[in-house]
Amino acid sequence: MDMKRDLLLVLPQILLLLTAVGALVAEMLRRRRLGLGTALVGLGAAGAAALRQLGADTTAFSGTFRVDALSHWGVLILAPAAGLCCLLARQELRGTPREGTVYSLLCFGTLGAALLAGTGDLMFLVLGLLINSLSGFALAAYPKTKASTEGALKYFIYGTVTTGILIFGLTYWVGITGDTLLTSLSRPGLPPLALAFGFVTLLTGLGYAASIFPFHFWTPDTFEGAPVAVAAYLSVVPKIGVVFALAQVGRSLPANGPVAWPLVLAVLAVASMTFGNLLALLQQNMVRLLAYSTIAQAGYFLLGVVGLPAGAGARRALIVFAAAYAAMNIGAFAVVLSTGKTLADFRGLGTRRVFAAAALSVFLFSLVGIPPLAGFAGKLLLFEATMAAGYTWLAVAAVLNSVLSLAVYLRIVAVMYFGGTGETPQTGPVSWAGQAVVVTCFLVTVLLMFVF
Repeated sequence: MDMKRDLLLVLPQILLLLTAVGALVAEMLRRRRLGLGTALVGLGAAGAAALRQLGADTTAFSGTFRVDALSHWGVLILAPAAGLCCLLARQELRGTPREGTVYSLLCFGTLGAALLAGTGDLMFLVLGLLINSLSGFALAAYPKTKASTEGALKYFIYGTVTTGILIFGLTYWVGITGDTLLTSLSRPGLPPLALAFGFVTLLTGLGYAASIFPFHFWTPDTFEGAPVAVAAYLSVVPKIGVVFALAQVGRSLPANGPVAWPLVLAVLAVASMTFGNLLALLQQNMVRLLAYSTIAQAGYFLLGVVGLPAGAGARRALIVFAAAYAAMNIGAFAVVLSTGKTLADFRGLGTRRVFAAAALSVFLFSLVGIPPLAGFAGKLLLFEATMAAGYTWLAVAAVLNSVLSLAVYLRIVAVMYFGGTGETPQTGPVSWAGQAVVVTCFLVTVLLMFVF
């Protein structure tokens, strides 16, 4: 093992670690602006390091960490997403006693998600999930309110139990293969029951972090009780890291082996999309609506994992959809932060704040998958990958759910433009940080399709 070579290959992840520690030190010194600056600069440096490595396809540390398209783009998507969430946190939590801790936890959580995106070993899988989850638990409990405590407790209990189940199940994989490398799962002749049991526990542990049905129970209450900036983070960063980790596992599991894992994921995808959209239709609270929306979007992510056996097109689809999802979801939460948490707060927004209403409409239509927005590009690639893998029925179900989601998001658009003048005041000032987030997400959502 060439230690220098391996350290250079994981330089983006090392920079994320140093950034998180640096932001924590700034908080210890009560230099909160320095903590924000450290977080933004460090996240940018990690993204730049990943950009320089783009195109490499190798492994580090004896095959335990994969340096490939998923790990590179994982950092390139997660680092800017975390930076945008830091700006939202600045707008929402400025002046609070532990503001700097939030920046550090956001960076630690991003580090965990980045480790998940490049995992080539079961130990990295567990390590990344634990770092990401522990950061999320603390962030969800940041406000000292009854709602945040309840939501964080549900998140903590559900997360620790499912992670324990995952670790227990993975011991069966270690037992039948003799090591912890994911590549060992492709060996012929492995006991099918042990493989199946390990995969079920894997889905249990990763499914909760990605809010995949039926492991989603914590999501609405946790999102509602947490700061809006934290809800935006939880809806994007853990989900992308976990889905990329699931894709890394899927690359090693034989699609036609004793475990029909693509079929299992296809069923969960339909269940997540349908359940999330139906429950979102009933919501009057915007944060809960977006929480159920993220459950539905988790189903679309699974389409890319199901399509992996058909070739590299599924990986490209996952990457494009992840970039689009990060922009449109964080952008939607940014508008909610500056407008209000109830649907009634958005009444007349189209006349009160023209750009905010237009931007939110773009984010929502992109979540549906309407061209030529970023969401359309991602979903189109996902549908192609799914059909190439022989799951045409899954693509049809996804299209039907996109039509259902249009009803969900049109409720919001109708209230903004046809719901009357509205006298509800804003919940807080629209700071430069919030405006920067909305503008950035708007540009990415509009232009991403033309980049890819």
